[in-house]
Formats: sequence, C-alpha cells, structure tokens
Amino acid sequence: MSSFILRDVTLVTRSIAKVLPFYRDTLGLVARERDGKTLELGFSDAAPPVITFVENASAIAPANRVAGLFHLALLVPDRPALAGVLAQLVERRQPLEGLSDHGVSEAIYLSDPDGNGLEVYRDRPREEWPMNGERVAMVTRALDPRGLLRELAGPRPPSPLARAAFGHLHLQVTSLAPARKFYLEEMGLAVRQDDYPGAVFMAADGYHHHIAINTWGNPAKRPAGELTGLRSFSAGMKAISAASELADPDGIQVTLAPL
Repeated sequence: MSSFILRDVTLVTRSIAKVLPFYRDTLGLVARERDGKTLELGFSDAAPPVITFVENASAIAPANRVAGLFHLALLVPDRPALAGVLAQLVERRQPLEGLSDHGVSEAIYLSDPDGNGLEVYRDRPREEWPMNGERVAMVTRALDPRGLLRELAGPRPPSPLARAAFGHLHLQVTSLAPARKFYLEEMGLAVRQDDYPGAVFMAADGYHHHIAINTWGNPAKRPAGELTGLRSFSAGMKAISAASELADPDGIQVTLAPL
C-alpha cells in the first residue's frame, strides 16, 4: 500500500463559466456544479473530485509570477491513453505548451483559461527510469507527437482520462530551502532529484516525484487577499493518525489525512 497519495486541489476562479467548458468539453472530466459558486471535477461519475473550483469574482489575478501553482499533473495508465488525450486535444484545437520526454515519463503540457498549468502524463516502468545512484535522473527531451499518436488502435474510450489519477503537484515558491524543509518534514517525503537549477523533486515510496518546487522566474510573495489559482490541496498519509491543516512557507493551505 502506498504511504502517500495526493487527493485533490482547490482552485479559485473569477468565473466558473469561463473554466467549465475547458475541463468538461476539452479535457473530458466529469463536472458537478454546486450552488453556482463551486465546480467539482472528477475522472468519472463515481470518482471523488480531483479539482474543485470556487468562484470569487473579487479574487486578484496576479499580474506577475507569485508563489503558488506551477502545474498540477494528471497521470494516465499507459501510452495509448496518453495518445488518446493528445488526439482529443488536437481535435478540439486546444493550444499546447509542450510535449516532453522526461525519461521517467512522457508528458503533455497546457494551461486552462485562467492560466493554471496542467500536465497530463504517463509513467514508464520503473525499471526503465534513468537513475543517478538512488535518485532519479529526469531529463527534458522533445516528445514526438506523431510517434505517440501511432499508439492509437481501435475505438477510443469516451474520455481518455477515465482511468487517470492525481499524479503530482508542482509549485512555484519564493525560496527553496524553507519549502523543501516543510515538504520533507511535514509529509515524510524524500528528495528524488535536486540537480535541476532552482528546483527540487520529492516523493514517497520511490516515486519520481509527488511534490516539486521551483523558484524559476523569481516568484514574489503572495499579496494579501484571495488570489486566483491554487488555494489549497490535500493528501493522504499512512504515517499519521489524525487529520491536520497546515500552511506551507508561502501560505498554501495543506490538509493531511490518514490513509
């Protein structure tokens, strides 16, 4: 049994009507609206929400980079599923921001209408991961989209994300050292790679990363007031016996619960 899992994120938006078509129609997530101010998004009708949007028309949309979300990452089970995601995005004329081979995984990068970063990826088998001793040695190479699309065979499922999971969370922080200390000590994670300039990748159970942090672009401290983007996230931990609510050094709210 895993000792750590990411469960969900809560994002703030000025307009649910703006983000809903992207997540429901373009990505194919199952959408459930509550009270006109809350939107829950899951991988299937029976699955719990993985993303919750809360509408606040007065939320501040930062003009410059601030501490918060870099991207959230949705993990699909295999390469054909990733090919199905790419095909669906192409059919819906969704602009992409990158296609990358990281050695441990292959990934599609894009942003939602609010500018929240998203990654959809598939993992390679662990025995194929590039390693540097006990740590992973992730790289960034171009991913061939035509080669990926050749994985498609037969009818595609209605949603290529139906069997997805919350894979990892990548945050932009104002300082690596305190954020690293927080995520290692409060969540019991281990450093999996720290030779990328300005970034640290951390995980449990030998995974390549559950949480990543970076200072790319020198993010500023979060201003007072509610911002659009990431408000909070939750995770399950085997090592704890009671739920707790914490805030990381940059003010991101974290809920931890026993597995």
